[in-house]
Amino acid sequence: MGWFLLPFDNLLCMVLGISFTVGFSSLLVIVVPVVLGVSIGIRRLYMKSLLKVFEWATVRMEKGAKEKNQHLYKPYSNGIIAKELSSLEQEIQELRASGTTLSSEPEFEMADIMYFCRRGMESIVDDEVTKRFSAQELESWNLLTRSNYNARHISLRLSVLWGLGLFIRYGFLLPLRVTLAASGIGLLVVLTTIVGFLPSGWTYLSEKIHLMSYRICVRSLTAIITYHNSENKPKNGGICVANHTTPIDVIILANDGCYSMVGQIHGGLIGVVQRAMVKSSPHIWFERSEVKDRHLVAKRLSNHVADKTKHPILIFPEGTCINNTSVMMFKKGSFEIGCTVYPVAIKYDPRFGDAFWNSSKFGMVNYLLRMMSSWAVVCSVWYLPPMSREEGEDAVQFANRVKAAIATQGGLVDLLW
Repeated sequence: MGWFLLPFDNLLCMVLGISFTVGFSSLLVIVVPVVLGVSIGIRRLYMKSLLKVFEWATVRMEKGAKEKNQHLYKPYSNGIIAKELSSLEQEIQELRASGTTLSSEPEFEMADIMYFCRRGMESIVDDEVTKRFSAQELESWNLLTRSNYNARHISLRLSVLWGLGLFIRYGFLLPLRVTLAASGIGLLVVLTTIVGFLPSGWTYLSEKIHLMSYRICVRSLTAIITYHNSENKPKNGGICVANHTTPIDVIILANDGCYSMVGQIHGGLIGVVQRAMVKSSPHIWFERSEVKDRHLVAKRLSNHVADKTKHPILIFPEGTCINNTSVMMFKKGSFEIGCTVYPVAIKYDPRFGDAFWNSSKFGMVNYLLRMMSSWAVVCSVWYLPPMSREEGEDAVQFANRVKAAIATQGGLVDLLW
């Protein structure tokens, strides 16, 4: 029996050896450029290759649907109800056709009120605010089941391509990305804790540690980020405000510069990271009871921006994640400080994966796993010119002016609420 199991043992050792070699080599190719602060262009090439595959899959999907006379779902809105494009007269005629028909068509029937009742209910359920908290369905398929549930069944070649993509994402990319994320978080915790025990004056080393750790975390999402107008990057003694789509907005911005974070103190792993970060960099963490004290929050923010040696504060004034189609009302607290505000617009490309975090539907761990099993995170970041509060302008007006600038630059809808 031993001689029979020997080939299997050799095969298993060979597979494990190849897997370890490939995994270790991949980590070196990713981590070494991060430490050196350079990019060798692999992610850009990966993105261009994906776009060509998506274009081919879309053409095959449309061709296959046409041959089989199948209907491809094309959404008419970003909301949770797919509304058909039809006129008032057409829909009322359909309602009347389902009932009794009269020789002389009356101007009004009791059944006509059903049309207005349905439209009223649709307006309540699918209002403009609700639309901003639902993911957008893509017009074309990006080989993710979550973006089109029927496209992979249209043709055999599409199904095979979808299966191959599934194996690549979950069999290779996901384990590699989880390893990178754990490495980035682990290095951040360990190295910032060590720097915290060193005497003051090691700010430069702390900045390098933060940048390196965040860049490793960015690689764990295969994030391809294009930064525009770097001359307007936030400077010490100011506040950076940006639109908010996902929790990873933080590492998207921190990948290009150091910021002081503001937030509530948490427990568990997040709490460990917060305690380690604050040892080497002046972040602002609040107890749960302090968050509701607006005067205390404003005082701590004012004291921070008054010190020009401290990093700019990063704040998301919306207070919640929006689906990257619009910008909702900014809370005025961060605009009452009286310091320079650096607006930043962030726009994600949904073709590679939906970055929007619907916190009512997915927990944090579930969301991060979905992001790590997507193809990539592709986004553009625009640094806008610094803005200051004008004479006679209150905090609400200033917030609305900054919000409008972010919406215009990012191609987003500027909502009034």
